Amino acid sequence: MSGNGKDPVLVVVQLSGGNDFMNTLVPYNEGHYYDARPLVNIPQDEVLPISETLGFNPNASRLKELYDGGDVAVIQGVGYPNSSRSHFRGMDILHTCEPDRISTEGWVAKLTQRLDPQSEQPLTAVNIGRGLPRAMVAPGVTATSVGDLDTYGLMTDIELEEERNRDLEVFKRMYTPAVGAGLVMDYLRQTGIDSLAGADILAEVPGMYESSVEYGSNPIAKALRDVARIHTAGVGTRIFYTNHIGWDTHSHQPQQHPGLLRDVTSALADFMTDLREHDAAEEVAILVFTEFGRRMKDNGSGTDHGSGGGAFIIGANVDGGLYGEYPSVAPKDWLNGEDLKHSVDFRGVYGTMVEQWMGEDPQDIVVGDFEQVQPFERTLVGAN
Repeated sequence: MSGNGKDPVLVVVQLSGGNDFMNTLVPYNEGHYYDARPLVNIPQDEVLPISETLGFNPNASRLKELYDGGDVAVIQGVGYPNSSRSHFRGMDILHTCEPDRISTEGWVAKLTQRLDPQSEQPLTAVNIGRGLPRAMVAPGVTATSVGDLDTYGLMTDIELEEERNRDLEVFKRMYTPAVGAGLVMDYLRQTGIDSLAGADILAEVPGMYESSVEYGSNPIAKALRDVARIHTAGVGTRIFYTNHIGWDTHSHQPQQHPGLLRDVTSALADFMTDLREHDAAEEVAILVFTEFGRRMKDNGSGTDHGSGGGAFIIGANVDGGLYGEYPSVAPKDWLNGEDLKHSVDFRGVYGTMVEQWMGEDPQDIVVGDFEQVQPFERTLVGAN
């Protein structure tokens, strides 16, 4: 619990499609990088340096501002052994921490159950967006999904039930290719997904919020604004989850990736400003992750699915800097002749957030014991 009496809160931002980590944090003095990517590269004179070897993409300037302020831990070389290149299976693994088998338990859901074992608080975990990520669901665990906070509290019970059914339909479409129709249907029948219980509470939230921060009009900005509105209302939410789509840049990457970076990094910076304005930043930590990185060589228009990506941990209590090792871009070190090697297991990153930030034992949640990073200068665990 923090000095202002508030419990730690985790915000998870999923970048769906596989963010190109090399073009986010650029090895701008590496000739091998420019040799491998004659088209899809960030020119050396445009990079925003943070060291003699690495610099941010210029379209991530708002993230660099946070980094310069000490609020961003960059986790380099994130992955897992024998990384899947399938979106469905890759994200399924990232959601369940089970690379070797199909699981029906998401890691966030297991953390939710730890925080609220009797499911007494319907808003312990809230997803902002359509559907419900697999990370947030497990048999018997209640999670709330909010598509549009401004209309959510105005819906009738029938409309809420219809929205819940639409969310389940989205869930079914998303995960049937990965785990099969039978397992998905069995799973949905025994899962306590309840979009109704928290509606009356959330109906009051929009009217409780004022801010001088002007977020962008894109989906991730709107989603993080909703997170800020719910968090500052003090309704007891401990975990927020949201998803930013569009990161599968096989083609037209030079045209698409810059806008994606601008949208998400600006939204994150505005969100942090908003939290600070409300004296609500101290208890929040943000985890930004993606299902895999991209391959070393460009394909003439974009980059294909790869490995050895990266993650970001952002917050007022973060000890900003670089964590893990940036993967070698020398051809002799490429994995399978075309990929970056990982040095940090994603389950260790999750474990870091679960144990160091949320104060829970991570072993059952991340399904094993994985080396953690140390990205916090202080945490709320054990305080008060």
